[in-house]
Amino acid sequence: MTAAPVRAAEKLFLTFGPFKLSLRVSSLETFAKEGKIDRDLAFYLGRATPEQQALFRKALTEPIKASPVLLSRLFYSGIGEAILTRIGKGVTLEGGLNGKYGMRAAIVLAAFEPEGLTMLNFFKKFPTNIQFQGEHILAATEFAEKLVRATELLTVEMKQLSSREAASEPSTDFAKMPDLRQPGSFGVQPKQTWVLKDSSRDRQFYVDVYKPQSWRSGKTPVVVFSHGFSSRPEDFGDAAEHLASYGYVVVLPQHPGSDISRMKAFLQGFHRNTFDVNEFINRPKDISYTIDELERRNQSEFQGQLNLESVGVAGHSFGGSTAFAIAGAVIDFENLENECNRPFGGLNTSLLLQCRALELPRQIYDLRDRRVSAVFVVNPVNSSIFGRSGLSKIQIPLFIAGGNYDPATPFVLEQGRVFPWLKTSDKYLAMVEGQAHVDFSQLDAGIKYTIESFDKIALPSPDLIHNYRDSLAAAFFGTYLDKQEDYKPYLQSAYAAYLSQGQEFKLFLISAPSADKLGQTIDDFRRKYNFNS
Repeated sequence: MTAAPVRAAEKLFLTFGPFKLSLRVSSLETFAKEGKIDRDLAFYLGRATPEQQALFRKALTEPIKASPVLLSRLFYSGIGEAILTRIGKGVTLEGGLNGKYGMRAAIVLAAFEPEGLTMLNFFKKFPTNIQFQGEHILAATEFAEKLVRATELLTVEMKQLSSREAASEPSTDFAKMPDLRQPGSFGVQPKQTWVLKDSSRDRQFYVDVYKPQSWRSGKTPVVVFSHGFSSRPEDFGDAAEHLASYGYVVVLPQHPGSDISRMKAFLQGFHRNTFDVNEFINRPKDISYTIDELERRNQSEFQGQLNLESVGVAGHSFGGSTAFAIAGAVIDFENLENECNRPFGGLNTSLLLQCRALELPRQIYDLRDRRVSAVFVVNPVNSSIFGRSGLSKIQIPLFIAGGNYDPATPFVLEQGRVFPWLKTSDKYLAMVEGQAHVDFSQLDAGIKYTIESFDKIALPSPDLIHNYRDSLAAAFFGTYLDKQEDYKPYLQSAYAAYLSQGQEFKLFLISAPSADKLGQTIDDFRRKYNFNS
């Protein structure tokens, strides 16, 4: 018996309109191994400097260290296939068919090679000739450049709007006021962990509970915190302790279908997808069930002190989407489908997560919990899944924070874009310069070392980000849960300027009166540059 020969890419084609250029894969292999430029490759590298040639040769052979098994699991998942489908519009089979399946096979097979996944091995393992769609690739590049330009414009606009608001606000000497960056006066008890079982959904999850050391004389406000995708309650223990020190009971539920344990199970091959699509529904229900549990325990464990008629909710990333849903936002399937079909939507990484909601049955999901009266979110995932219509249904006070260079939920496509859509009169938008999507202090040493090895990456320290977040959260919930007017001045643009004094990475804060101007700036940019994701 003899094995049938496996087909592989022999040529690479680059098409642009009527033009079609080709290059033999064997020419690249000879150059990579021996440094020789044959006649075929000379057309492309003939005018390159020796330094440029050396860089190209390195790019062909430098391996990407990744497990072929994990790569296979990733690219067979819903999000992985979505990534390949988007890239496959520009990297196609010869003739123009989407190259997603060819790319998946080439990536996995190349990763099994002794030298690992390299660009050259990718070309050699691709099952057919590869065609690069020049017009599509150029359009994607132009869109990315517009996204950078829009980010820069929105950063400038946030600075100007924040400055204008600060100039119109009453003068406040924040140096003589309590410093909300510091812990409050109530102290914090050791963390408790409860295990809850919602029989109606056959769902079990744990919650971390933070209580103040000493109690208020009146009712105690409650904040429920929703963690992000592939995260866990423990990652936000510092934020919970800060609020607890100001007299709050803070509860952080686990979301078992989209937390770090689910991701670990996915990587071990126990799930096809990185998260359960029903998490769009289950996460808000986890919050409501947590509040139900607090009501059941209020008399026995809290002597009836908890104020559960006006609860605050905070959330990060996917937890931000969760908080929006429980505040009244409704999934807009028509808008989501339109957004997911845009040619370059993949440059908004969070859209890959949002688009999975299209797998849900098309119906109205009313997940609002009327006990929730104020929401504070950081880097929320929200723009496409809810859209203008879905977000306009939120009527309670809302605080949104993001970073202008967040690669996962880009500020210009997520937080900044949606702020003008919100109809609530009590709304705030904060932007941190250079803020990334995650707290890099939580990463393992290998990833952290890799990030820090890039000379041009400049990120604010986790301590600075926590100072910004913790002080603003204390001010927001103090104003809208405690109903304490003393906290209101901290929600001014001038306070953001005060916190930013002497810092390389500034904080800018605007409120409802600036929303229309921000929206106009975004709309003008879209029309001028035909900027649509």
